[in-house]
Amino acid sequence: MTDDITVTRNDEASRYEIHFDETLAGFAQFERRPGEILFTHTEVDPAFQGKGLAAVLAADALADAAASGDTIVPYCPYIARYLKRNELAGAKVRWPQLPDDPADAASA
Repeated sequence: MTDDITVTRNDEASRYEIHFDETLAGFAQFERRPGEILFTHTEVDPAFQGKGLAAVLAADALADAAASGDTIVPYCPYIARYLKRNELAGAKVRWPQLPDDPADAASA
């Protein structure tokens, strides 16, 4: 790919951002807790879909999180799927316990 693709961590916005030719193309939202980084949402602008940017974003964001030594907690379905399909050297992952049905969680 000859286009310029960069992934950066924007701590002020609590997200990793992917830029395509200097234009913000998507982000992976996170929350920091002591010793953990919780990935909560990943989004790629529809204008940039189909270019493989979500996978690049996930790979770079997760590699950075793993390098920090923090435990990764994938609440975002895309990040969870990426982790299940791709090995990430040195990563510590804590899989969240999510209810099958949100109505079940409300009644608990």
